[in-house]
Amino acid sequence: MRKLAILMASILLVLSGCTAQKSISTEPQTTSSQTESVIPVEPSDEKTQKAEDTMRLLIGETEVPVTWENNVSVEALKELSPVTIQMSMYGGFEQVGPIGQSIVRNDVQTETSYGDIVLYSGNQIVIFYGSNSWAYTRLGHVDLSQQEMREMLGSGDVAITLE
Repeated sequence: MRKLAILMASILLVLSGCTAQKSISTEPQTTSSQTESVIPVEPSDEKTQKAEDTMRLLIGETEVPVTWENNVSVEALKELSPVTIQMSMYGGFEQVGPIGQSIVRNDVQTETSYGDIVLYSGNQIVIFYGSNSWAYTRLGHVDLSQQEMREMLGSGDVAITLE
C-alpha cells in the first residue's frame, strides 16, 4: 500500500511539471478595453439654472427671481408654457394649483422651506411661504426673503404664470 502511495505521488509530481508555466504578476493584466482612450464627461457646473435662461415665473403681475432645478420635470413645464395656474392657500404655509395634466416626476421625501417650488403628485405645483415635509419633485426656488414670500402668497389665493 505504501509503495502505491509513493508511486501515485511520483506520477502527480511528474504530471505537474508537464503543465505550462504561467508567470505570476502582482499587477493586473491590461485588456484592450482598459487601454482605450476615455474622454471624461464634464460634470455640470451648476445643478440649477437661472430663470432667465429657462422659464419666467410671475406671481400675479410680478415677475419673481427663480433658480430652477435642472431636471426633466422642469423641462416638461417649459414645454407646457406659457400657462397660468390658479393657486389656492393650503395649510397656512403653501399655495397649490393644478397644472392641467400630469408630467414626469421623481418624488423623494423632502423638507421644504419658504421659496421652494415643487411638483406634487405629478400634476400640481406648490410654492411654499412656510415649511413642510412630504414626497415631492423639486422644481426650483424663488429667490426672495421669507417676509417677501409671506406678503406675496400668505394673504389669499393667487394666480401664477410660467412663461
